[in-house]
Amino acid sequence: MIPGNIQQGRPRKPAFRFAANLCLAFVCAAVTASASFAQTEPKSALSVKWEELTGPDFIKAIAQAQGTCILPIGIIEKHGPQLPLGTDLINIRYVATNAARQEYAVVFPPYYFSQIFEARHEPGTVAYSAKIQLELLQETTDEMARNGCKKVIVANGHGGNESLLPYFAQTQLASRHDYVVYIFGLPEDLNRPGRPPVTSPNDMHAGETETSHTMVSRPDLVHMDRATSESGADQHRLNLPDGLYTGIWWYARFPNHYAGDASKAIKALGEFDMKSWIGDLVTAIRAVKADSESLKLQNEFFDKATHPLDTKQ
Repeated sequence: MIPGNIQQGRPRKPAFRFAANLCLAFVCAAVTASASFAQTEPKSALSVKWEELTGPDFIKAIAQAQGTCILPIGIIEKHGPQLPLGTDLINIRYVATNAARQEYAVVFPPYYFSQIFEARHEPGTVAYSAKIQLELLQETTDEMARNGCKKVIVANGHGGNESLLPYFAQTQLASRHDYVVYIFGLPEDLNRPGRPPVTSPNDMHAGETETSHTMVSRPDLVHMDRATSESGADQHRLNLPDGLYTGIWWYARFPNHYAGDASKAIKALGEFDMKSWIGDLVTAIRAVKADSESLKLQNEFFDKATHPLDTKQ
C-alpha cells in the first residue's frame, strides 16, 4: 500500500502518526536498484541479511550491529493490475537493506504475516488470522532476541498494519521482555522540498506513488502497460460521518483494491521518496543504538507492576 490520506481508517500509508511518533519508513529489497542515487557502501564485508550470514558470521554481525535488528514487514496482496503481489514486502526490504548498509544492522528474512482481511476477495492474497498474526510476530521477536537482537525495529511497509503494529508494541508491556520493540511506520512527510508532485487523487494503494517506488526497487516487475486496465477511482458506495468506522469502508470505496492512477508514475518520484525513506530509517537505527533508557524503563515498569500497591504515588 502507498501513502495517501487516511479516510475512515484504511491504510493511508503516508500521513500517519504512530502513538509514540516513532515513524517513517518506506520501500525495500532489490537487486535491481536504481543507479541514479548511490547508496553508501557497507562498512563491513558482513552481509546485512540474516539469511545470508553463516553461523560464525552471525555472531560478528550481532556484535557489529550492537544488538540492533530490523524486521521489515510487508504483505501479499493485489496491487492494482500492474504491480506484484509482494510490492509492500519488496519495497520495505529494499529500504531496510539499504539503510542497514549505511548504519549496520541485521535484517530479518522476508516477513509477510500481517493484516490484509480487506483484500481476501482478490486472487493471490494471503490473509492469516488475527491470532496467528500476533502470536507469530511475538514469537519472531522473541526468537530474534534469543539470538542477540535486544533492540528490534519493526519497519512497516504495509498500510493495513498501521493499527496492528502500534497495538503489538503496546502488548509488549503485558509480560517482561529482555529486549525492546520499536515501530518504524510509514512516511509522513510527503511535502519535502524538491519532491516531484503527485497529481492523481486518492493516491493510496498501487497508484502513482507506490508504482514510482517499485520502479526503483523492482522495475522488472512493473507492468505500466496494464496501469489503466482497471479503475482506481473512488466508488463512493458508503458515506458515513467522520468518527464512525466500519471495516467494509475500503471495499466500498475501492473494490478493485486499487486507489489512484498508476499511469502517472515516474521513476524520479520513486528515487526521491526511497532516498528519503532510507535516510529516515538510517536516522532511526542510530537513535535506537543510542537508546539506553527504554529497557531500563521497561524493567522499572515490570518491577512496579509486580507489586502495584508498593508503587509510590
